[in-house]
Amino acid sequence: MQDLNNISINFDQNQVIILNLCLGILMFGVALDLKISDFQYILKNPKAVIAGMISQWILLPLFTLVLVWIIRPEYSLAMGMILIAACPGGNVSNYAVHLAGANAALSVILTMISTLLCAFSTPFIFAQLKKFIPSSIDHNIDFEISFGDMILTIGQLIVIPLIIGFLMNEYFPKITSRLRKPIKNISFIIFIGFVVAAIAGNLENLKNYIGIVFFIVLIHNSLALFIGFSWARYLIKLPAVDAQTISIETGIQNSGLALILIFNYFDGTGGMALIAAWWSVWHLLSALGLAFWWKTRK
Repeated sequence: MQDLNNISINFDQNQVIILNLCLGILMFGVALDLKISDFQYILKNPKAVIAGMISQWILLPLFTLVLVWIIRPEYSLAMGMILIAACPGGNVSNYAVHLAGANAALSVILTMISTLLCAFSTPFIFAQLKKFIPSSIDHNIDFEISFGDMILTIGQLIVIPLIIGFLMNEYFPKITSRLRKPIKNISFIIFIGFVVAAIAGNLENLKNYIGIVFFIVLIHNSLALFIGFSWARYLIKLPAVDAQTISIETGIQNSGLALILIFNYFDGTGGMALIAAWWSVWHLLSALGLAFWWKTRK
């Protein structure tokens, strides 16, 4: 079996371009729901919003680093875990929170903040955490990446589509109301189809390494969900619905962005790509399953 640090995922430049466009459309669709009035929620509920951002920006990255030190995965796997932890929340979290009967408004605000600021937060968190990966983990890959280049890429793929969608919703509400549902449905179907095609094209790699990647993502994602809920509910003393929301927001990360960064800057390095690709599948199952369980308990 080939070293995970040295394998590459089968992915050509045309597929990378499609993935970039798909993420941009997804972010544009998210922004079509944003209104200036949404920002008033932050002023009215600062405690819950701040707790949610601390969970995503500080607790998840730090506990991810602790997990890396404990399980000592191969270097590319460790880098994939750190990149996932540095990414903003995924927009699927809003649906999961709605399904759970938790605080949908808080979910939208947390996703919005983490996404709008990820052009700076993701490169910063990633750059800081990778310095502390255990030196005993052998690696022979150059994982250096330009901080400015990453900011530019994220800005083009996420921030610009968000701004355009926000402005459309604010100044052209009638057109936006017609576009909202078709764009969301089409972009989501394209994204799912794209992930399925990418997995189909890399079945041999998945067959060889899914056992390792599956358990790492299972532990990592479960840790994220647990941290989010415990921090908000038992330490900050927020209501259960807010704690459930923060749990899901911490557990669902924008793995699509992680995949794009991996293919743009790390040549599809196997361990990183497999972590991000399997996270894309698993966090949907775990968050939606948890949301359904919370809903039935209510």
